[in-house]
Amino acid sequence: MGQRSALGRDFRRLWGAYAVSAAGSAVGMGALPLVALLVLDSSAFQVSLLAAMSAVASAVIALPLGVRIEHQYKRPVMIAADLARCVVLASIPIAMAFGRLTFTQLCVVGILQTAASVAFDAAGGAHLKALVLPEHRLRANSLFETTNWISVSAGPPVGGLLAGALGAAATLVVDALSFLASALGIGRIRQPEPAPPARAAASHLGRDIAAGWHYLLQHPVLRPLFFNALLFGGSVMMASPLMAVLMLDDLGLAPWQYGLALGLPCLGGVLGSRLTPLLTRRFGQRRILLLSGVARTLWTILLPLTPSGAPGVLVIVAADFGLLFSAGVFNPSFTTYRMEATPDAFMSRVGTSWSVSAKTSQAAFMIAGGLIAAAAGVRGALLIAGLLCMASALLLPWRKARTSTEDIPAPVADPVSSQATDGPLT
Repeated sequence: MGQRSALGRDFRRLWGAYAVSAAGSAVGMGALPLVALLVLDSSAFQVSLLAAMSAVASAVIALPLGVRIEHQYKRPVMIAADLARCVVLASIPIAMAFGRLTFTQLCVVGILQTAASVAFDAAGGAHLKALVLPEHRLRANSLFETTNWISVSAGPPVGGLLAGALGAAATLVVDALSFLASALGIGRIRQPEPAPPARAAASHLGRDIAAGWHYLLQHPVLRPLFFNALLFGGSVMMASPLMAVLMLDDLGLAPWQYGLALGLPCLGGVLGSRLTPLLTRRFGQRRILLLSGVARTLWTILLPLTPSGAPGVLVIVAADFGLLFSAGVFNPSFTTYRMEATPDAFMSRVGTSWSVSAKTSQAAFMIAGGLIAAAAGVRGALLIAGLLCMASALLLPWRKARTSTEDIPAPVADPVSSQATDGPLT
């Protein structure tokens, strides 16, 4: 309780707002594809297209937004992003009520919702860094991670029950209202924000957009972590839709078994994130980051070996529990390090570049997984995904960097005062 008190009342308001929106998003998880399938009778290709378009087209919107966000106060951006998500999601049940819903509207909503999420995350990372003292950032990130895993564990079953009783539109209403509640909660934060960094007089939009990637690729520790995240996240997302096919078609699991296999492993994420501060104090940030980064890659390779029946459920639950426990430890540690290693003047652009890269690469991996599954079968595609996941461990920052701040050049569009800082891993 003392650690939570040390984080302050404004952090608790931010955390509460995040908890509400995370719960709403978990309840509404998969609602857009569900509406496309059940209401519009869309094809499997259209559902895949909906996911891919949301990721790629939102990147086009989010990249210039990241530049503007960098030089704005972050809290108003977060509130605006929440309100935008509320409005676009609420437009779907309204259109359904009047019989006017179209697949095009679903695509537009998916794009705008994803772009607003990228904008919120870009502003939110910088805002949290300014709100919380450095010695409390790992604890704060651990609490956010725990909240996320609890939401993901409980939300989808609740959403499934709600959709079954009242229709898919009901989950969208809950999700929309959760973003409204989040905006109201963030508006209650009282601590003044520091002034945002001034934009350089000789700035150029193209250079400003590239500044986040420039910084990531120049940093000796963030660069390998960036490529590790792309390969790991891509291979996990490649396996995700294939697991639904494996469990429901190949293994013939009952709906309750499918729900159990999805929900139980999320408790691993809750446990891992709760233990992260303790493990970091005991073993150190670098060791925990590397060990959990390796541990999270070892589980996906078990999935193509899943037997049928109850043993198959046990294998899936055990593998996903191990993966999510390791990810629950890794994510807060990594997020805290990225905060420490990124100067305030680049926080939003680095966050935007990272998020856009992750979303687009994951869409590409999912499409590739579908093509491989068509050629080699679901288990063959899962095997390739597992091998790629294990290979991502090779991209972790194994070499302990010995650099000074002068070794990492700042992007051209920003003043010299925004030079990079070395985090403790270096």
